[in-house]
Amino acid sequence: MGSSNEQDLLSTEIVNRGIEPSGPNAGSPTFSVRVRRRLPDFLQSVNLKYVKLGYHYLINHAVYLATIPVLVLVFGAEVGSLSREEIWNKLWDYDIATVIGFFGVFVLTVCVYFMSRPRSVYLIDFACYKPSDELKVTREEFIDLARKSGKFDEETLGFKKRILQASGLGDETYVPRSISSSDNITTMKEGREEASMVIFGALDELFEKTRVKPKDVGVLVVNCSIFNPTPSLSAMVINHYKMRGNILSYNLGGMGCSAGIIALDLARDMLQSNPNSYAVVVSTEMVGYNWYVGRDKSMVIPNCFFRMGCSAVMLSNRRRDFRHAKYRLEHIVRTHKAADDRSFRSVYQEEDEQGFKGLKISRDLMEVGGEALKTNITTLGPLVLPFSEQLLFFAALLRRTFSPATKTITSSSTTAKTNGAKSSSSSDLSKPYIPDYKLAFEHFCFHAASKAVLDELQKNLGLSEENMEASRMTLQRFGNTSSSGIWYELAYLEAKESVRRGDRVWQIAFGSGFKCNSVVWKAMRKVKKPARNNPWVDCISRYPVAL
Repeated sequence: MGSSNEQDLLSTEIVNRGIEPSGPNAGSPTFSVRVRRRLPDFLQSVNLKYVKLGYHYLINHAVYLATIPVLVLVFGAEVGSLSREEIWNKLWDYDIATVIGFFGVFVLTVCVYFMSRPRSVYLIDFACYKPSDELKVTREEFIDLARKSGKFDEETLGFKKRILQASGLGDETYVPRSISSSDNITTMKEGREEASMVIFGALDELFEKTRVKPKDVGVLVVNCSIFNPTPSLSAMVINHYKMRGNILSYNLGGMGCSAGIIALDLARDMLQSNPNSYAVVVSTEMVGYNWYVGRDKSMVIPNCFFRMGCSAVMLSNRRRDFRHAKYRLEHIVRTHKAADDRSFRSVYQEEDEQGFKGLKISRDLMEVGGEALKTNITTLGPLVLPFSEQLLFFAALLRRTFSPATKTITSSSTTAKTNGAKSSSSSDLSKPYIPDYKLAFEHFCFHAASKAVLDELQKNLGLSEENMEASRMTLQRFGNTSSSGIWYELAYLEAKESVRRGDRVWQIAFGSGFKCNSVVWKAMRKVKKPARNNPWVDCISRYPVAL
């Protein structure tokens, strides 16, 4: 049974390698068989405890939803049966102290309720750094820069070229030119220079857009997974912009491509305890400092996908910002699978046999990523899906969990496969209802890790090409920019003028640990025209492009 499940996660592809240049088979065409591991069909195996967790989040305030309508109905029925004279007679039956006391308790209860409610968190605006054109490279130029450094043999360069051809990346991504240097570029100096370029570039644009002064920012969160100098990147930002001395600053490191949403969650918590404040969240990764120069193929892969990028987001909990904010934060759901050893080591920084440091990508990455995604979206479902979808999903889940027929299928799956029609009818009974997430969201921003990952996400969630457009075009134009990638995707949607008032946007990212995190936004107004410094503004007319 275990081997059968393992085979279901594998796909094969015959690749034409061209004409053999030398050796006994010179002049003959050569082929190879490529075996890939797919994301598990995670919506076919939903764990009830994660559904329960989602409903736990929803039911936190259910007491108000359950009791207030009942009280209103009872009060309305009672008052509706009385005439105006009878109502006045009943009121005058009570002494003035009782009426005032009752009114005071009512006002106090309402005040406590509204004061205890979490403050709304608004996204005022955001910025995505666009490097200069001199840092733009095609896929061929990328290989030439790696060859020029003299650090890679032809076999490794050939492997990089094959990865790039299937990656989904285009010919306009950005890398630091230092990767062509024969010297060591993974130095603190190189890291600080790249960090200053991308972080200050994004923040300058953000402060210009929002017209918020750096000294008015009360909370600062910077996340960068690999490059973590001392003083920290958050301290570097405070020093550069001369921010105030009592600013609450945080620097998140080692948390992978999903760290941007973790930083948002931290900023939201800080805003809940600090009224009338601004919070800035900066998400980035350093490509040059992360550059691997060895020959281990599992550690060469990150070189092929990661590109320069940085995002900066301005959040506020001030009620007066409601009028000009772009989005309101609705939900954040975080999933962490580090308790599982395979998940913990699926993306792992270490030295190779030659002593070169890099990120090692495990063969189990797709599988553990699928498990994290399954958990996250199952928890998110009860918070965002329409009641009709929740009802169908939950009923199918209960039927699948407690139906004797499904237990029989589980215990005798091998026998069922031989029974033709019986097998198909039984599988229809045991198959859970897959919620239609298109009913919950108008826009999707999935972390653009690779073409293969986006393909599997689209298949498992039943999404259209239009739903995946922002993610695919961001991967093609900017590559995998790590934790900032979901903001380049939202910038794409704004450049297309697709976001309208009331639209719901789902951003989801995943990274080392293994972690999968979701954030849901609600648009407060229509984005009519993209800002002049939107990273897509000079090329949006060319998109979408065929891949």
